[in-house]
Amino acid sequence: MRILIWHLHGSWLTSFVQGPHEYLVPVTPDRGPFGLGRARTWDWPASVREVAPGQLRDERVDLVVLQRPEELALAADWLGRTPGRDVPAVYLEHDTPPGTGARHPLADVPGLVIVHVTHFNALFWDCGRSPVTVIEHGVIDPGAAWTGELDRAAVVVNDPLTRGRTVGADLLPGFAAAAPLDVFGMRVAGLARAQRLDPGRCGEYDDLPQARLHAELPRRRVYVHPFRWTSLGLSLIEAMLLAMPVVVLATTEAPRAVPPAAGAISADLAELHAAVRRFIRDPGAARAAGLAAREAACARYGLKRFLHDWDELLTEVST
Repeated sequence: MRILIWHLHGSWLTSFVQGPHEYLVPVTPDRGPFGLGRARTWDWPASVREVAPGQLRDERVDLVVLQRPEELALAADWLGRTPGRDVPAVYLEHDTPPGTGARHPLADVPGLVIVHVTHFNALFWDCGRSPVTVIEHGVIDPGAAWTGELDRAAVVVNDPLTRGRTVGADLLPGFAAAAPLDVFGMRVAGLARAQRLDPGRCGEYDDLPQARLHAELPRRRVYVHPFRWTSLGLSLIEAMLLAMPVVVLATTEAPRAVPPAAGAISADLAELHAAVRRFIRDPGAARAAGLAAREAACARYGLKRFLHDWDELLTEVST
């Protein structure tokens, strides 16, 4: 099957393109938001092919995976065919809604199945009468690499300076008081200054390639996930697969993903700060929790199940 899909969420797409299909990824000269092309910080197979918008009318496209409302009109213009009517299509929703009563922007669009990545998102989005399904994340297993050799905590967050409270940027000073904190992610430079964090207790690691990120994270003793209102972060699942103990806000999908034995999950910040301190001073407890975290992540978020679920849906939509 030849699938048209935009490069939007690199980590998610890295798992998706491990399937048996050919993947057409739009590319524009400026590599802007609707034309990023192939990833530069993830390792993608040769089955992912860049294609310019002007070439798409001459390409055989069997199915379109939409991820942003604007892509519906873009695909119709670039292909000369309307997704959901002239070519099979699904809409993949990565995010939580802005509120409990939010209507999905593509609700009731004829011919589109809306696919959510978590059950929480499917519950909270109002998708009208559109057919809805959930395909939970699948993650390439980086291996149980945790050493915990550094008595520091790690956080992965993208755009914390603009996303603020949504991703828990304001909570980082409290965690940094419990243990020295290293922040990884895209556009994290300047976070320590913005949150008035002592640079000696807060390291900033901006936009590392995935391989280096997976090498650096498990050197830290514990992983902290301070997100208030976002979809389930792939970085959390990756940390669990790395066999890191995790300290997590009990919000959105996290209570389904993280068993108590994997570290600590709570809406009580005092409990979470205490858990960070406990793991920092007790590497044995950190190792035991990390192994429990890995077991849980392998059971629910394996790549084989993810690709199987997607193949079933793609076959159903295409026939």
